[in-house]
Amino acid sequence: MPQQGPQDAGPGTGRTLVSGGSGFIGSHLVERLLGRGDRVTVVDDLSTGRRSNLPEEHPRLRFIEATVKDAIAVFGPGERFDEIYHLAAAVGVQRVLEDPIRAIETNVEQTSAVFRFATRCGPGGGAARVLITSSSEVYGKPSSTEFREDDDVLYGPTTVLRWSYAQTKAIDEYLALAHHARRGVPVVVVRLFNTVGPRQVGSYGMVLPRFVESAIYGRRLEVYGDGTQSRCFCDVRDVVEVLPRLLAESACHGRVFNVGSDEPIAIGDLAHLVIRTLGSSSEIHHVPYASAYPDGFEDLHHRRPSLERVRKAVNFRPKYSLVQTIVDLASSLREESSAGEGRR
Repeated sequence: MPQQGPQDAGPGTGRTLVSGGSGFIGSHLVERLLGRGDRVTVVDDLSTGRRSNLPEEHPRLRFIEATVKDAIAVFGPGERFDEIYHLAAAVGVQRVLEDPIRAIETNVEQTSAVFRFATRCGPGGGAARVLITSSSEVYGKPSSTEFREDDDVLYGPTTVLRWSYAQTKAIDEYLALAHHARRGVPVVVVRLFNTVGPRQVGSYGMVLPRFVESAIYGRRLEVYGDGTQSRCFCDVRDVVEVLPRLLAESACHGRVFNVGSDEPIAIGDLAHLVIRTLGSSSEIHHVPYASAYPDGFEDLHHRRPSLERVRKAVNFRPKYSLVQTIVDLASSLREESSAGEGRR
């Protein structure tokens, strides 16, 4: 792991740490932070992220290939950050089911390490501001049609691994809010709902990039179940635009916010929209859940957030349409495929 000295911030620039910064969402956030003038340190073990998602050379970007826990252990005593964005986590249903031990340990241990560090790495040796990305999975089995931040939650039994991800993310939230209440760490918790867009891949069960990639190559689009289950998809560029705004507002500290779109679409309809938008010849094929997830996976029929809280706090209004996201995602997948062929 590269070991580098403390990061000195120039006049008028923020010093920012992003864990998981070479991942799909993280790389877009890094782009946003560099664009506002920050000096950004990215820590990523590249288990799911890709170094190619970040600029190869940038005068205000430092990249460290490591887990955030290992990177923190070798930071010098003079290392200071104004803000920390903690995005490093096990991602995707398939990844959690395939390696639940690593997923659980990653989500809990890395978050704990971040908060131990955050209490002492801010300006003057105080606490840095911290934003952690949680998940709509925290809502478990909802009893309402719209998910609100203060809803009660219900999970399935511990014998069903599918719920382990939700519970680890809930523990992350408890850690965050406890550090705010007991140790004065300025914390914002963000529950993300189906974030999509350029640089996303379908390797870990993400539905939209799976559909788009299949449509590009004329392969059949596999819809799990009957396709009537619905989700709300929000473009990653809308998501990363609002994260720094939430963290900058002291009135948002110690609070939980849903971030996403509140416009649902059935997964079967999404498949048709992808085919129509890309002019694809692909067909749609329905796959029983038992075949897609043989370990008794339990899906939710709907997942729609209430955005009332985030709208009141920072006037969050997604700008990208789902059609535009599909077009841009297809373009990024084509570029990646061409680049891969060029390297052969």
